[in-house]
Amino acid sequence: MPPKRKGPLQLVKREVDEIRKQVDSLVKDVQSQDGSTEDSFRRCQEVQMSAEKTLKRLKKLTKADELAPVGNYDQRKQEEERRLQDMLERINTLSLELSPPGPSTTAGDVSKEDGEDNEDEDDDDDDEDESDDDDDDDDKEEKQALKPPSQSGPRIYTVLSDFKGEQEGDLSVQRGEVLRIIRMTTDGWWLAQDSKGNRGVVPKTYLKMGSGVGDEGEDEDDDNDEDDEKDNSNDENEEEESEEEEDQDDEELTDDKEKQSGTSHSNWGTVRKALTELDATDVLSAMGAIPSGFRPSTLNKLLVEEGVAYRGSHYVQPELSQSQLSFSDLFLDPDTGRVRARQVRICVCFTLWSCRMIPTPGVGVQVLSRHIRLCAFNGTQVLSNIHTVRATYNSKSPKTWSFSPKMTGILPALLDGDCFLRCNSASPNLGILFELGVTFIRNSTGERGDLSCGWAFLKLTDDAGNPLPNRTYELPVNGGTPYEKDVTVEASVTRGSPAGVFQQLLQARRQPKLLVKIKSVNSRIRAQLSLLPNSLLHCLSCVHLLALHRQLLTDTLLMDRPTMQNADLICNPVLSTFPELLDQPDLLDALRSAWLDAEIHMSRAHKRDLSYLKQEFVKVYMSSVYFLLHSPSLPCHRWADPPSEEQRARVIYSTLDALKHTQHTTGQSGGPEVFLDPMHQHLAFDVSELTFDLLCVAR
Repeated sequence: MPPKRKGPLQLVKREVDEIRKQVDSLVKDVQSQDGSTEDSFRRCQEVQMSAEKTLKRLKKLTKADELAPVGNYDQRKQEEERRLQDMLERINTLSLELSPPGPSTTAGDVSKEDGEDNEDEDDDDDDEDESDDDDDDDDKEEKQALKPPSQSGPRIYTVLSDFKGEQEGDLSVQRGEVLRIIRMTTDGWWLAQDSKGNRGVVPKTYLKMGSGVGDEGEDEDDDNDEDDEKDNSNDENEEEESEEEEDQDDEELTDDKEKQSGTSHSNWGTVRKALTELDATDVLSAMGAIPSGFRPSTLNKLLVEEGVAYRGSHYVQPELSQSQLSFSDLFLDPDTGRVRARQVRICVCFTLWSCRMIPTPGVGVQVLSRHIRLCAFNGTQVLSNIHTVRATYNSKSPKTWSFSPKMTGILPALLDGDCFLRCNSASPNLGILFELGVTFIRNSTGERGDLSCGWAFLKLTDDAGNPLPNRTYELPVNGGTPYEKDVTVEASVTRGSPAGVFQQLLQARRQPKLLVKIKSVNSRIRAQLSLLPNSLLHCLSCVHLLALHRQLLTDTLLMDRPTMQNADLICNPVLSTFPELLDQPDLLDALRSAWLDAEIHMSRAHKRDLSYLKQEFVKVYMSSVYFLLHSPSLPCHRWADPPSEEQRARVIYSTLDALKHTQHTTGQSGGPEVFLDPMHQHLAFDVSELTFDLLCVAR
């Protein structure tokens, strides 16, 4: 019997296992100091390139590539991606530890080694360089005069004059000191690191490219070049030119071009790549400007780097079954013609009350948003979309966050702390992960960043598997990331063993806490929740809109299609654009407001008539948010950008008022005359506005 062929995912899993063995072996050798540092650094680079290549191939895999059906394909793929990401983090950390230290007593050895490597590489290119050698002799001499030191590359600079830091975050330096530039910014203040490891910003006008050690080496190289010219030997000149071109390419070319060239320039290329990926959060952490226990936001990183994979707009789309010929969470009740209600393992409604004793970021930063990002979590992976609720902040009580403020009109969905979670995972550790975070901007450089102020976890079942009772839970806020253990957030008093009961009570009151209340809802909301997807986390105030969208999906996909195997484009502007509203809460609020106005004028009979509700919902949608989505005056949605948020609010409500006035004048809503009115501008027509592509959006 022939051996069973392995699928692509299983082959990648074997590669990940092999890479893990290589990483463990490398770490063990480094800790035991078995072998030279140069050899360990070379092995580290090889493993890093192999891991990145495997990760890139893994991300391109789909379930359709498999030779046979694979159960829990997405979960297995995510597990392998997480394993590779963890190994890459270990490799990057190890690479920085093993990387050349820059100008020091060992700089000459590093230069020599790089030079030998470059000689081997340049020998392959001698034939090509010789053809242009006669035409470019003068250019070579000019370039060599400006050539940066080979052992440091273009990121090593010498201080021209003393500079004393004027505010927090500046790096005080003295003339002649050698600095490694971590990040160059357009405002002229560059992030640098001195020989002692101190980091801060320095004005670029105080810096000169190169170092004292490199300059001496450069002079020696020039002397050798002159001697070689006297001996009528052009080999050394060609090697110098190739080495110079490699240094320039290393700074100017993108990562893709570097990979295509297949040339290993120098060890500094890896170091520079790692250092330039630092963001404002890493810089402030290194400077000690943020409290202990704070970390770069884990959930924000998923939202930014994973595209739509963790957004609500992805989770409201229909989910295909394993055969991909039907749906696993969307069914029609033939007796009523409505979407069939479905019960899931976990369906819980809860309220965010407040956060207490949350430390504030240090000086030098302006906080743009205080918020909580929450999702279903089982201790290892995110199992739902990531939902964000913004906190209300009072400057008189800076360490207390509150939610759902009382206000006139409709409470914005972004501020609404009343949420629901539907999840069909069978994990015994399933719960809700709460990540407290701030979005900030650094005053000196204008860099934005997202910081986690701690996290809390509420397991939704007890040890026996029974759901938690409805009551208020006081959750401790842990520091670090959800994957770190025993990391504390900076508090007013240190943790320890207080002597008395009073001290224990006082200390407990000063520890960061999150208050969450699990509650019950009425039968109407429960019925609407049962129509929603198997996995979704959102605010309760939008349940009725999500349920109507679900009914429209059912009609279009299960009743109006010619056959269940038909996957042609469907003309339906509501279905094609509605998911975008879950990523733009202000537009979702605009739809809620417009629908509330429409419901006020409905009779009780109309409110019970589903066909009438669907028709009115389409009309209201087309004459409100659909028009706004394609309005040229509405700026793009950007998270935690106050000027943009204010401008969007003005455009949204002024447009809604104008459209409302047009409806009262004509007596109709959602008609084509709204889009033809010269008073209302509209973006150029795009067919994607109207087409619902099932194959592209289905999960």
